[in-house]
Amino acid sequence: MDRIRSSPPGRALLTGLLATLVAACWLAGPAAVDARAEDPVELSRDGQITDRVGALQDRADAVEDALDRLYAERRIQLFVVYVRDFSGRSGQTWSDETANRNGLGQDDVLLSVATHDRQYAYSVDAGSELTDEQLREVASTAIEPALRENDWAGAAIGAADGYVSVLAGRPVTAPAITPGPADPGSGASGPSSGAGDFLLPVVVVGGAGALAVFAFSRRKRRSTTRTTPAATGWGRPAEAADAPVPLEELDARTKQLLVDTDDAVRTSEEELGFATAQFGEEAAKPFTKALARAKDELTRSFRLRQQLDDAFPEDDATRRRMLEEILARCTAADEGLDAVAEDFDRLRALERDAPEALATLEPTFTTLTGRVSGAGATIAGMRERYGDGAAAPVAGDLDQAEDRLAFAGSALDQARQAVGTADHARAAVYIRAAEGAVGQAGTLIDAVDRRAAELAEAAGKLPAALTETETDLADARGLLEGTTGSTSTADLRGRIARAEAVLTDVREAMAAGPYDPVDALRRAEEADAALDEALAGAREQEAGGRRARSLLDQAMLTARSAIAAAADYITTHRGAVGAQARTRLAEAQRRWEQARQLADGDAQSALAQAQQADALARQAQSLAEQDVRGFQGPGGPGGFGGGGGTRGGGMGGAVLGGIILGGLFGGGGGRGGLGGGFGGGGGRSGGFGGGPGSFGGGGTRGRRGGGGRF
Repeated sequence: MDRIRSSPPGRALLTGLLATLVAACWLAGPAAVDARAEDPVELSRDGQITDRVGALQDRADAVEDALDRLYAERRIQLFVVYVRDFSGRSGQTWSDETANRNGLGQDDVLLSVATHDRQYAYSVDAGSELTDEQLREVASTAIEPALRENDWAGAAIGAADGYVSVLAGRPVTAPAITPGPADPGSGASGPSSGAGDFLLPVVVVGGAGALAVFAFSRRKRRSTTRTTPAATGWGRPAEAADAPVPLEELDARTKQLLVDTDDAVRTSEEELGFATAQFGEEAAKPFTKALARAKDELTRSFRLRQQLDDAFPEDDATRRRMLEEILARCTAADEGLDAVAEDFDRLRALERDAPEALATLEPTFTTLTGRVSGAGATIAGMRERYGDGAAAPVAGDLDQAEDRLAFAGSALDQARQAVGTADHARAAVYIRAAEGAVGQAGTLIDAVDRRAAELAEAAGKLPAALTETETDLADARGLLEGTTGSTSTADLRGRIARAEAVLTDVREAMAAGPYDPVDALRRAEEADAALDEALAGAREQEAGGRRARSLLDQAMLTARSAIAAAADYITTHRGAVGAQARTRLAEAQRRWEQARQLADGDAQSALAQAQQADALARQAQSLAEQDVRGFQGPGGPGGFGGGGGTRGGGMGGAVLGGIILGGLFGGGGGRGGLGGGFGGGGGRSGGFGGGPGSFGGGGTRGRRGGGGRF
């Protein structure tokens, strides 16, 4: 059969047979299938073409040849779907959901065409070797021109050949146009003729056998060359699935998945805030619950990661079990968000309500822009009163806020233009990006005000804290004098010396001029807590509890300040921050919450938890800053403007903040962008390619693509 197919007479015979069959069907039955709205579909198991509307007619063979060439030369599978419409979704959302439903992976591309609605979209894994620029070049040169002329087969052929060209470094060439029906699958049914009733069975029975043999031989030949899903069904081969993943690989996978899931949760929380403001808490309740469940799974995952990172090593079996539990919990968090993502999209309906959403967002943008000068004055006041060190945690926030607002302003301009031309799908992409930037700008400006309040609160508490430390120091000296010569006093002497040094340093700093009251309070509280621990045995339990409660109040303030600073930094720089910093922050937040719960009943245990929370939060901040420095360093992707300011219209800061992956302002779009790394794969927030994030997990946010109307 392959010889028949490859020879000109054989090809002509098959083509003639197909044409006869098509003509007979046209004479005997409905002019075309009365196709209805299509939800995301299950792809054909027999190949890479799913044609629900009969768009290809007798040219499926030519399309399959082009798909074969792409796979043979680049080992990329292009799946092509033709449907009537995208069932009310955007083309990008429909394509991403179809790709995820069918388990498409890193080396697969999906091209979806809605023939009646005249829309198309392409979807690739975030880790695909095809860049956004290459995808757009193929779309504009080879796909859209064919679609505009109703050359449905030509669009697929142009896509396949175009991907071969761009990956080989060659220019994309426009396909030769062969127009087809303007709206395949839309004809109305009607009564059949007697001739048709006689002719159809004859042709169908006579032709079905030859077509079946031909299709079987073609599928068999194709399946022997496929190593990706089309060959053996969706997913890894059974023998590969049975092999245990090496521990190092599993460890790396969990770290990446933690980052991706944390990004999904943070981005979902940001967009949920806009939805709640627009529609109210009652409408947002299902999504609030889904987000809370995802947060709980993520918190448990970070707790396991912290245990793996601590100083007590686990054996290999225990380590594998813990890593697999992290994978399972993060996957559950992602899937929980994905389960309601479609409902969330329906609630917001940004494509439908783009003008209203734009009108809601613009006053927030204007308000934040007006707050920038006030934040600048607040930072100047902090520096004057408390010194540069006290203002350091928020010193860069103003530049970062301006950077995000510059990006938001550019996105809003694009959204206004899109709304003006009634291109609401494009407007929705820019509105979503602007919302993310506005949200982060608000976080950064709020952090300045919060830091000023924390410094004032710490300055108010410091005199009493120093007095308490002096009291404990006097008690400790008395205890030292009453200790017999046979008892070791080295530890007590060390604690006394440390407390004396702290008191001297803090009082000198206060007398010399501007100083950091939060840092001073932290140092006094740590020194006093060390003395209190040494005095615990000599004091009555009730008195010890009173002292612990007094110290706890100070420790909770310093820990809260450190946690808030680290959380804001990671949120607004999440495009660069890795798993370790996020793990420390999550553990700091957990311990602070535990301290709050213990405060009334067990002040001493609560104090220990608060002190650990403070230390972990500062570790998280330091680790996150290291990640950002590496991200912005020579050759790092953040180096083109992620360091603050308004270079590049804020694009660098948007990438650094995980708001946008590099392809937005070239015409990408859709839900993809800040995706998770499980299942079909995902991309790091802040990587390149895709659109702004939205509510959802890795399944709806782990892809990138583009498309539009034709």
